[in-house]
Amino acid sequence: MSDVLDLVDVSVVRDGRALVDGVSWSVKEGERWVILGPNGAGKTTLLNVASSYLYPSSGSATILGERLGSVDVFELRPRIGMAGIAMAEKLPKRQTVLQTVLTAAYGMTATWNEDYDPVDEERARAFLDRLGMNDYLDRRFGTLSEGERKRTLIARAMMTDPELLLLDEPAAGLDLGGREDLVRRLGRLARDPYAPSMIMVTHHVEEIPPGFTHVLMIRQGKLLAAGPVETELNSRNLSRCFGLPLVVERVGDRWTAQGLPLK
Repeated sequence: MSDVLDLVDVSVVRDGRALVDGVSWSVKEGERWVILGPNGAGKTTLLNVASSYLYPSSGSATILGERLGSVDVFELRPRIGMAGIAMAEKLPKRQTVLQTVLTAAYGMTATWNEDYDPVDEERARAFLDRLGMNDYLDRRFGTLSEGERKRTLIARAMMTDPELLLLDEPAAGLDLGGREDLVRRLGRLARDPYAPSMIMVTHHVEEIPPGFTHVLMIRQGKLLAAGPVETELNSRNLSRCFGLPLVVERVGDRWTAQGLPLK
């Protein structure tokens, strides 16, 4: 399998502070990674490097075989799908759900005077249907619930047929029902052999969808653990990552974590 992402000794420094500090990490084709860590650990910074929107201060980053600094990122970025809060804030709230997904076919955030091919609309409808949004096609994006908005963003990220799909805290802000519905749908996507390689950022092991194969843990910008989820997602590693005693358990194809009781 070829590398989809290859970071070698990557650091990102802002105002004298290392947001990411000497991280080496590779993601191979077909793998599904979750990035875990506390607030400010460097999770989203790593994702922004993987999306080509943030260049390392030092080290090298190779994405889909192209090294940052020696590639036209405007040709690279359509090969990467990204869904997160930053993208949601760029999208016009007046657009319908279908328009919001369709604009991705042209690499735009808002409709102008584009003529979309019938195949584009078919793809948009298919992805929305897959994410349970078929009854919301004509709803305005700004009127959606948080869960509906997250599912629309994931459908939008899939529109360009990406080779790498990046999900920045997709379950953040959802209630229990919304979280479980989204995790179930992401699990179905993760198990699809034709789906792109995936990287998802989260704070909570309960949000890891079934079918995710690998985990990376980061704290204060430094890599603590990276590898298959079955071996690396354990109580010792998670306790080091979050800085307090935690017990990790696997129940079926899902994970839970809780702190030890105070004495």
